[in-house]
Amino acid sequence: MIYLRRAKEEDLSIIRNLAEQIWPAAYSDIISQGQIEFMLEKMYNQGELLAQLREGHTFFIASDAHEDVGFAGFSIIDLEQRIFKLHKLYVLPKMHGKGVGKILINEVFDKVKAENGKFLQLNVNKANKAKDFYEKAGFYIKYSTVLDIGNGFYMDDYVMEKEI
Repeated sequence: MIYLRRAKEEDLSIIRNLAEQIWPAAYSDIISQGQIEFMLEKMYNQGELLAQLREGHTFFIASDAHEDVGFAGFSIIDLEQRIFKLHKLYVLPKMHGKGVGKILINEVFDKVKAENGKFLQLNVNKANKAKDFYEKAGFYIKYSTVLDIGNGFYMDDYVMEKEI
Protein backbone atom coordinates (compact mmCIF):
# COMPACT_ATOMS: atom_id res chain seq x y z
CA MET A 1 0.00 0.00 0.00
CA ILE A 2 1.31 3.44 -0.96
CA TYR A 3 0.45 6.44 1.18
CA LEU A 4 0.75 10.08 0.14
CA ARG A 5 1.24 13.07 2.37
CA ARG A 6 1.61 16.72 1.61
CA ALA A 7 5.13 17.79 2.50
CA LYS A 8 5.74 20.45 5.12
CA GLU A 9 8.89 22.43 5.82
CA GLU A 10 10.25 19.68 8.07
CA ASP A 11 9.92 17.20 5.16
CA LEU A 12 12.20 19.09 2.78
CA SER A 13 15.27 17.11 3.91
CA ILE A 14 13.40 13.92 2.94
CA ILE A 15 12.86 15.28 -0.57
CA ARG A 16 16.56 16.19 -0.81
CA ASN A 17 17.59 12.74 0.45
CA LEU A 18 15.32 10.96 -2.03
CA ALA A 19 16.64 13.11 -4.90
CA GLU A 20 20.21 12.25 -3.93
CA GLN A 21 19.33 8.55 -4.08
CA ILE A 22 17.27 8.71 -7.28
CA TRP A 23 19.14 11.14 -9.53
CA PRO A 24 22.30 9.06 -10.09
CA ALA A 25 20.19 6.13 -11.31
CA ALA A 26 17.88 8.36 -13.36
CA TYR A 27 20.52 10.48 -15.04
CA SER A 28 23.94 8.76 -15.02
CA ASP A 29 23.43 7.47 -18.58
CA ILE A 30 22.23 10.89 -19.80
CA ILE A 31 24.34 13.61 -18.16
CA SER A 32 27.70 13.77 -16.41
CA GLN A 33 28.24 13.15 -12.71
CA GLY A 34 29.38 16.77 -12.47
CA GLN A 35 26.09 18.02 -13.92
CA ILE A 36 24.09 15.73 -11.62
CA GLU A 37 25.91 17.12 -8.58
CA PHE A 38 25.54 20.71 -9.82
CA MET A 39 21.81 20.33 -10.47
CA LEU A 40 21.13 18.57 -7.17
CA GLU A 41 22.85 21.36 -5.27
CA LYS A 42 21.11 24.07 -7.33
CA MET A 43 17.59 22.59 -7.20
CA TYR A 44 17.49 20.62 -3.96
CA ASN A 45 19.41 22.64 -1.40
CA GLN A 46 17.38 23.42 1.71
CA GLY A 47 17.07 27.12 0.89
CA GLU A 48 15.83 26.49 -2.65
CA LEU A 49 13.27 23.90 -1.56
CA LEU A 50 12.07 26.20 1.23
CA ALA A 51 11.75 29.10 -1.22
CA GLN A 52 9.71 26.89 -3.55
CA LEU A 53 7.42 25.84 -0.70
CA ARG A 54 6.92 29.45 0.37
CA GLU A 55 6.26 30.52 -3.25
CA GLY A 56 3.34 28.10 -3.49
CA HIS A 57 4.84 24.83 -4.68
CA THR A 58 2.98 21.79 -3.43
CA PHE A 59 5.03 18.68 -2.67
CA PHE A 60 3.75 15.17 -2.05
CA ILE A 61 5.80 12.36 -0.57
CA ALA A 62 4.92 8.74 -1.32
CA SER A 63 5.62 6.10 1.31
CA ASP A 64 5.05 2.41 1.69
CA ALA A 65 4.72 0.89 5.15
CA HIS A 66 8.48 1.10 5.76
CA GLU A 67 10.00 4.11 4.01
CA ASP A 68 9.56 7.17 1.84
CA VAL A 69 9.85 6.02 -1.78
CA GLY A 70 9.13 9.01 -4.02
CA PHE A 71 7.93 12.57 -4.34
CA ALA A 72 6.28 15.06 -6.68
CA GLY A 73 6.17 18.84 -6.74
CA PHE A 74 4.06 21.27 -8.76
CA SER A 75 2.88 24.87 -8.87
CA ILE A 76 0.86 27.28 -10.97
CA ILE A 77 2.99 29.10 -13.55
CA ASP A 78 0.33 31.10 -15.45
CA LEU A 79 -2.55 32.32 -13.31
CA GLU A 80 -4.54 33.83 -16.19
CA GLN A 81 -4.38 30.76 -18.44
CA ARG A 82 -4.51 28.34 -15.48
CA ILE A 83 -1.32 26.52 -16.47
CA PHE A 84 0.41 24.42 -13.81
CA LYS A 85 3.85 22.86 -13.96
CA LEU A 86 5.00 19.52 -12.62
CA HIS A 87 8.50 20.45 -11.48
CA LYS A 88 9.48 17.15 -9.88
CA LEU A 89 8.36 13.52 -9.94
CA TYR A 90 10.83 10.90 -8.80
CA VAL A 91 10.53 7.37 -7.44
CA LEU A 92 13.23 5.11 -5.99
CA PRO A 93 14.43 2.69 -8.69
CA LYS A 94 13.47 -0.36 -6.61
CA MET A 95 9.86 0.91 -6.68
CA HIS A 96 9.66 1.41 -10.47
CA GLY A 97 6.81 -0.53 -12.05
CA LYS A 98 4.86 -0.71 -8.78
CA GLY A 99 2.45 2.15 -9.51
CA VAL A 100 4.07 4.80 -7.28
CA GLY A 101 4.64 7.25 -10.12
CA LYS A 102 1.08 6.76 -11.32
CA ILE A 103 -0.28 7.42 -7.82
CA LEU A 104 1.79 10.59 -7.55
CA ILE A 105 0.84 11.92 -11.01
CA ASN A 106 -2.84 11.17 -10.42
CA GLU A 107 -2.72 13.10 -7.14
CA VAL A 108 -1.19 16.06 -8.98
CA PHE A 109 -3.88 15.81 -11.70
CA ASP A 110 -6.59 15.79 -9.02
CA LYS A 111 -5.16 18.83 -7.23
CA VAL A 112 -4.66 20.79 -10.46
CA LYS A 113 -8.21 20.00 -11.51
CA ALA A 114 -9.52 21.06 -8.09
CA GLU A 115 -7.74 24.40 -8.58
CA ASN A 116 -9.41 24.85 -11.99
CA GLY A 117 -6.19 24.14 -13.85
CA LYS A 118 -6.49 23.85 -17.62
CA PHE A 119 -3.05 22.46 -18.46
CA LEU A 120 -0.23 20.68 -16.70
CA GLN A 121 3.24 21.07 -18.19
CA LEU A 122 6.60 19.51 -17.41
CA ASN A 123 10.15 19.36 -18.69
CA VAL A 124 11.79 16.00 -19.35
CA ASN A 125 15.27 15.31 -20.71
CA LYS A 126 14.96 14.17 -24.32
CA ALA A 127 16.93 10.98 -23.54
CA ASN A 128 15.02 10.14 -20.34
CA LYS A 129 12.83 7.03 -20.50
CA ALA A 130 10.40 8.87 -18.20
CA LYS A 131 9.10 10.50 -21.41
CA ASP A 132 7.30 7.22 -22.14
CA PHE A 133 5.71 7.28 -18.67
CA TYR A 134 4.41 10.80 -19.28
CA GLU A 135 3.07 9.91 -22.72
CA LYS A 136 1.13 7.00 -21.18
CA ALA A 137 -0.25 9.48 -18.64
CA GLY A 138 -1.64 11.60 -21.49
CA PHE A 139 1.08 14.19 -22.04
CA TYR A 140 2.24 15.20 -25.51
CA ILE A 141 5.43 16.96 -26.60
CA LYS A 142 4.64 20.65 -27.00
CA TYR A 143 8.14 21.79 -27.99
CA SER A 144 11.89 21.25 -27.48
CA THR A 145 14.08 23.55 -25.42
CA VAL A 146 17.71 23.84 -24.43
CA LEU A 147 18.22 25.68 -21.14
CA ASP A 148 21.53 27.09 -19.95
CA ILE A 149 21.53 26.28 -16.22
CA GLY A 150 24.96 27.71 -15.50
CA ASN A 151 28.45 26.37 -14.88
CA GLY A 152 28.66 25.31 -18.55
CA PHE A 153 25.73 22.88 -18.18
CA TYR A 154 22.56 22.68 -20.27
CA MET A 155 19.23 20.89 -20.01
CA ASP A 156 18.15 19.45 -23.39
CA ASP A 157 14.46 18.89 -22.75
CA TYR A 158 11.03 18.38 -24.16
CA VAL A 159 8.29 20.51 -22.69
CA MET A 160 5.29 18.21 -22.43
CA GLU A 161 1.71 19.18 -21.69
CA LYS A 162 -1.57 17.59 -20.77
CA GLU A 163 -4.97 19.23 -20.88
CA ILE A 164 -6.78 18.71 -17.59
